[in-house]
Amino acid sequence: MNSITILQVGLNELDKLQAISRTTFSQTFDEHNSPEDMAAYLNTSYSIEKLTDEINNPESEFYFAVDADTVVGYLKVNIGEAQTEKKDVNAFEIERIYVDQAYLGKKIGQLLFNKAVDLAIAKKANYIWLGVWEENHRALAFYKKNGFVQFDTHIFKLGNDEQTDIMMKRPIL
Repeated sequence: MNSITILQVGLNELDKLQAISRTTFSQTFDEHNSPEDMAAYLNTSYSIEKLTDEINNPESEFYFAVDADTVVGYLKVNIGEAQTEKKDVNAFEIERIYVDQAYLGKKIGQLLFNKAVDLAIAKKANYIWLGVWEENHRALAFYKKNGFVQFDTHIFKLGNDEQTDIMMKRPIL
């Protein structure tokens, strides 16, 4: 494997963003959800229109993890009004960190997480927060290892299925 590069995503890369988003979300959650709920979620959350709106939002940023010319993962972060839940003015949300299944265990998630921490520091955030599905044990372990603690729960709707997300946060160190 070549060294991984972290690059900010631009509008000209929407097709790549949509592809890695759909692929990694499906890899992560297909076996736990109905095909109908997955299709509804993928078609809504990862449409070109929705991704365009998200990239154009000045309070959201996307980053690719790239191995040679291959996008192998991505990160989405939010501040201010772009946060999926309003926490406070100095909060920093990691909305998504996903890595292609073929690259799991190669520290790419950690590289993306480290990028998020650097961004949070640059934006003078007081803390980083995120939501993780209660059944995503791999992600929960990753975030606990990186100093996150649970502070709440909320409902995440995937198609017609209401699922519980564990809300986690950690101070900027």
